[in-house]
Amino acid sequence: MIYLFLVGAILFEVLGTISLKLSEGFTRAIPSVIVVVGYLASFFLLGIGLNKGLSVSVAYAIWSGVGTALVALAGVFLFKEQISALGFVGIGLIIAGVIMLQFGSGAAH
Repeated sequence: MIYLFLVGAILFEVLGTISLKLSEGFTRAIPSVIVVVGYLASFFLLGIGLNKGLSVSVAYAIWSGVGTALVALAGVFLFKEQISALGFVGIGLIIAGVIMLQFGSGAAH
C-alpha cells in the first residue's frame, strides 16, 4: 500500500515533465498549469510515502530513476525523439540500479 504513494508520485512527476515540454516555455496555459499541479502532486505523494515509512534513499532513487526512464521513453514515443541502442541500455541500467538498491537496502518485502 505504501508504494502506491510512490507510484502516484512517479506518475505525476512524469506528467509534469511531459507537460513542461508541451508548455513551450510556459507560453501555453493548460500545459503550464499541468506542470505545476503535476509537480505539486508528485512532491505531496512522495512526502506522504516518506512519512508513512519509505526510506528516503530508496524512495528518491526509485522516484528519480523510474521517472527518468519513463520520461525518456515518453520522449521517444510521444515526441519522436531519437535514442540509440546505447541509450536504451542506459535506461535499462537505471532500472536495474533502482532494483538493486531496493533489494540491497533490505526494504523489499
